[in-house]
Amino acid sequence: MKSKILIIFFLISIKSLGQKQVEVFFDFNKDFPNAASILEINEWISKNKDVEITKLQGFCDSIDTKNYNIKLSERRIENVQILLDKSGLKFSKELHKVAFGKEFKQSKIQAENRKVSIFYNEPIVLSIESELTKLIINSKVGEKIKLANICFYGGTSQVLSISEPVLNELLQVMNENPSLEIEVQSHICCYADDAISLSVSRAKTVYDFLIQNQISRNRLIFKGFGGTDPIYPLPEKNEDERVANRRVEILIVAK
Repeated sequence: MKSKILIIFFLISIKSLGQKQVEVFFDFNKDFPNAASILEINEWISKNKDVEITKLQGFCDSIDTKNYNIKLSERRIENVQILLDKSGLKFSKELHKVAFGKEFKQSKIQAENRKVSIFYNEPIVLSIESELTKLIINSKVGEKIKLANICFYGGTSQVLSISEPVLNELLQVMNENPSLEIEVQSHICCYADDAISLSVSRAKTVYDFLIQNQISRNRLIFKGFGGTDPIYPLPEKNEDERVANRRVEILIVAK
């Protein structure tokens, strides 16, 4: 096969909560990253020596047969893995590799489908002086601790970026204290018809983050209370009271 158009694709860095990913792009019918992506991936590697690679997904455009494309996707994955391995990056013991032929949501721009997605976890640096860490470690079974700065986009269960440090801190405490079991509790301010369902979704967001980062389900529970357990009576008198009522807490279940 021949391509009449040479298009250069760049590595795209995508940040998400917990697990992150970067994408490496390929020229038409090639199984090694294109020149632009090689430059970008090398720069990324130089800044991310301590990450752990957890998953590699290979993709192709819709040209040619499904079987041919799967084989090409597999070769793209293997070449990216070799490149990362030679650079000294660490791989998860449960590294997951998936090659797609045509069964994925394809971009209308064929070139954007010729890629390998690299999923990775960053090392978490936790301050020894962290107030949350001290509160959890010194807590007793049955105590509740508010997770400060767990914030969501209005009316949704999608967390704001300000929430990431405290979520990572909670994850670190869970990793360092394997007997610790918690219940994630979410509360909504004001009167709202969907208060219970929204609070359940928000608690599950925190729960899912911990699950996705290998915390056992047996150590976690999540519950949403809507506006049934306010700190200040509803309706609140001011924004300070609304902020206080709108919160995520953890209940210490076992230590």
